[in-house]
Amino acid sequence: MNKPSTPSYDVIIIGGSYAGLSAALVLGRSLWTVLVLDSGQPANRQTPHSHSFLTRDGETPAELTRIARQQALAYPTVSLQDATVTTVQPSDSSFLVRTNEGEVFTAKRLILATGLTDLLPDLPGFAECWGISVLHCPFCHGYEVKDQVVGVLGNGDEGFGLAKLIHHWNPGLTLFTNGPSTLTPEQNAKLHQHAIPIIETPLVALQHRNGQLDALKLADQSVKPLQALYARPAMQQSNDLALQLGCELDEMGFIKVNEFGKTSVEGVFAAGDNQTMMRQVLIAATNGLRAAVMITRELMEEKF
Repeated sequence: MNKPSTPSYDVIIIGGSYAGLSAALVLGRSLWTVLVLDSGQPANRQTPHSHSFLTRDGETPAELTRIARQQALAYPTVSLQDATVTTVQPSDSSFLVRTNEGEVFTAKRLILATGLTDLLPDLPGFAECWGISVLHCPFCHGYEVKDQVVGVLGNGDEGFGLAKLIHHWNPGLTLFTNGPSTLTPEQNAKLHQHAIPIIETPLVALQHRNGQLDALKLADQSVKPLQALYARPAMQQSNDLALQLGCELDEMGFIKVNEFGKTSVEGVFAAGDNQTMMRQVLIAATNGLRAAVMITRELMEEKF
């Protein structure tokens, strides 16, 4: 009895959000066989609206994904499967990809569009508000909360830099250091010059209604009313697939790539949040397109 053959593709894309689907669209139009494997856990799944994407400003992330899937899958050589990839490894001149269901696929090229995982602080209410009223990016959400009562959660250079940035949208902000301040005297003076209060009392909870922030509760039992809070929690790669393949990471934990998304491992590309600190939908989609263009050039050279 013949053993069933392993399904083979020109390109497998791991991650079916904006970077992955953008790459799939370009590759499908370039007549390559493409499989997109997606675990269905995008980082912006709680975010009500996406902004700064020309022609789609204010659209919901879910609707952007729906449209992207519809358009990419309109090309007959593109397919998508809801699955979590557990292992990837080189195999002769291709790559072997295995899912949590035990399915195995091979491809000549890989695109890691796996995003990042935010390491949210263990602070009651923070996770529920994340992406709704606890925000990381003023370019994504700053206009919607301009002139509202907002806070910045941060300390030292990072807290000062974020407060300086947010001050443009919200001159009346408050900086919460969540413990003893590590600001320099110069930074303290600059914040004082712009009438930005510094509160060092630790936070104990975020009071909210369905993710919409009402106030911060502090360790001294005081309550500070707020409509939004900016924060920059730590991030990490969403899985260890890049490390399994031997891809180099930079000092911040992003996958090292060239301008077209090529990693340090031949045949492996990365696109989206996993390789840049610019976490925006339009940039992720652009990076997916760049990787797809370079893969097309490589595959055409081999074929020719």
